[in-house]
Amino acid sequence: MPTMACSVLQCITILTNMRRQRTEDCIRGITGNEKRCEVYVQSTVSLATALNPYIGYAKAAEIAKESVATGPSIIEIAREKKLLSEKEIAEILDPKRMTEPQPPLETAAKREEIKKK
Repeated sequence: MPTMACSVLQCITILTNMRRQRTEDCIRGITGNEKRCEVYVQSTVSLATALNPYIGYAKAAEIAKESVATGPSIIEIAREKKLLSEKEIAEILDPKRMTEPQPPLETAAKREEIKKK
């Protein structure tokens, strides 16, 4: 038992030193490239899912497929197709807004749909 306890303590010491050294050499000082992260956020195809409640699944899927096939971002294609106003696109596809739970925005298209009913 004393030998096992000694071995466990040695392993704990080695792991602690390794963690400290790894933090010093590899983690401390790392910063994110904000411009590159913004490019990734704007170019992800998953943004199309945020459009579902506003333009419908079929149109959102069409935009996502076009983005993958041709290269422009979801935002650029949504602007080209003019399915939503510029203000609505900015609000709906705002990454910060998407990361916090909120009710869906009321868009002009939804207001028209409600009026028809």
